[in-house]
Amino acid sequence: MTTTTTGDTAVRTWARRADVAQHSVDLLYGAPSPQLLHNAHPEPTDDTFNYWWLAHVVDCRLDAFARTGDEAWLDAARATAANIRERNGGSLFNDYFDDMLWYALALLRLVEATSDEAEQAAVESDVLALWEHVVELGWNDTHGPSLSWRKQQPDYKNTPANGPLAILGARLARRTGDGRYLDRALATVAWLEEHLVGPDGFVEDGLGREGGTDVDTHWRFTYNQGLYIGACTELYRSTGDAAWLDKAERTALTSVRELATGGVFRREGELVDDDVPDTAGGDVGLFKGVWYRYAAALLEERAVPAVDDLLASSAQALWAHGTVPVDDVRAADGAPPAAVEALRGAGVVLRPGDDWARPAPSQVGYSTLLSAVMALEMRARRA
Repeated sequence: MTTTTTGDTAVRTWARRADVAQHSVDLLYGAPSPQLLHNAHPEPTDDTFNYWWLAHVVDCRLDAFARTGDEAWLDAARATAANIRERNGGSLFNDYFDDMLWYALALLRLVEATSDEAEQAAVESDVLALWEHVVELGWNDTHGPSLSWRKQQPDYKNTPANGPLAILGARLARRTGDGRYLDRALATVAWLEEHLVGPDGFVEDGLGREGGTDVDTHWRFTYNQGLYIGACTELYRSTGDAAWLDKAERTALTSVRELATGGVFRREGELVDDDVPDTAGGDVGLFKGVWYRYAAALLEERAVPAVDDLLASSAQALWAHGTVPVDDVRAADGAPPAAVEALRGAGVVLRPGDDWARPAPSQVGYSTLLSAVMALEMRARRA
């Protein structure tokens, strides 16, 4: 007789929910080539090429592959990575250093996911090309040695650019054995700690955006906290120094205390019970997902009950308020048959807003759904 434990049931439950989230991206936003994904649902609004959103799609598909071992998810990650370059005129590069670093981080995971040596070499070459391009054109001494946000603003320095640089540097150091990458990661985090990380670990967004040295303290975003948590966790993995986990834990606990209410992160930067807007998404739709990804990385190295609890309560609220019957939503014009079939079987689609304590508004960008995918994949990992 087979005995099913509560733990086994939780694993299966959250795995199924993560599958629903992944397929919901395709059902709601799938688009004919070369678009791949419409930017919003139900109205496509496809004027903008969202390079960095697509980089996170690669990451999400790799999460599904890591969880299931299903090669279809690995193929989806490859296709999305190729789509970014195709729609970018065949180039790896754009004007935003943070965008390129998100792409590089996703590509490095693709290197590690594939067993094909030729593919590994080709994709790793792209990762290193992105690293060199970013450092050569974006690193300067304004406000201290650090990375600019974009090519047009060399004096504007922020966490969204420097955080991914530190994470990538630590990972490349482990992969290549080249200490230069670790040195750059350490220098980057030292700059963040000098300028943007407060005594309690709260991480500000940036400085010098409008000239001068003013810090944007009014932008209290989850993804800045997540990036610093991720950078410290990766530096622990590269150095073995547990002081990095202490720093990551401090910021994680501070961000829970400062930015969460009722067991969830509400609309980004707003902790008041105001009216739901007509739309959700935009770049801020992705911010929470970054926090969940790197908070989960911390939890792989150290138990932090308050962080684990927020991940659990957020995922539960997301599922309770973000699912709708599959027959109640309009499938996108490029929705693949596999996604349609899978969700017909599940009976529901995940379509959340930016506030997971409420049902979604009428128009939702896929950036918002990507945060939900990341949260559910991390919850499935922790089940």
